Amino acid sequence: MVIQLKGKNIVITGASSGIGESLAYKVAREGARPILLARSVEKLKDICRSLNETYGADSIWFQLDVGNRGDIGRVFKQIEQTVGTIDILVNSAGFGIYEYVADADLADYEEMFSVNVLGTIACTKAVLPQMIGRNSGHIINIASQAGKLATPKSSGYSATKFAVLGFSNSLRLELIETDIHISTVNPGPIDTNFFERADQSGTYQQKAKKMMMSTDYVAGKIVRLMQHPKRELNLPRWMNIGSAIYNLIPGFVEKIAGKKFNMK
Repeated sequence: MVIQLKGKNIVITGASSGIGESLAYKVAREGARPILLARSVEKLKDICRSLNETYGADSIWFQLDVGNRGDIGRVFKQIEQTVGTIDILVNSAGFGIYEYVADADLADYEEMFSVNVLGTIACTKAVLPQMIGRNSGHIINIASQAGKLATPKSSGYSATKFAVLGFSNSLRLELIETDIHISTVNPGPIDTNFFERADQSGTYQQKAKKMMMSTDYVAGKIVRLMQHPKRELNLPRWMNIGSAIYNLIPGFVEKIAGKKFNMK
């Protein structure tokens, strides 16, 4: 059975760039109504205008910093008052900073957890009551292969994505008797502006350039996930195989291939 997206209200956080922006165009083309959330008002206005002119999407936007918990409840109430039902939530907002633990600033860890983890949890809690009330909905959390296999200099970012995976897995079990779907998307490196802050040295971007996926490709796979819900979407598949092997025999992998993980 294919779930039709036409007429669905789809909330996307982090919608002003990267996966979130590409996904907005993809779902609009399917006839859905993208509801865009991000900090950058001007970018949101431009994207909404383009979506509405190109697809007649009736897309709307709300300014939201998911790291500010006080604003989340207010914004989601505005969304419900404006469009009614939220059919799908995509928690796409997030960022990373690559640093050795000894050199890292604790404030950066706090900010990453505030946005990547607590922001995801707070947005999820904002839509859960109505989804539970009607026994329908889909929550998609953008995690990362870094949440399955940590590498040097990604300690803070990996920790947040491990947390997103743990939260999602627990929530899925809590809702196992319902018709609400909880999915995680675990991509490897994607060619976005994520690395402008995460990898200011440019080292990782240079080394990983050949394996980077486009946002258009990843967004297309997420649309298919909406149409055919499942617990996880791992991209690319070969990278997830490496994560699975590591989780089975971590000591052996670290001993044999540990130095190859140091790409940052």
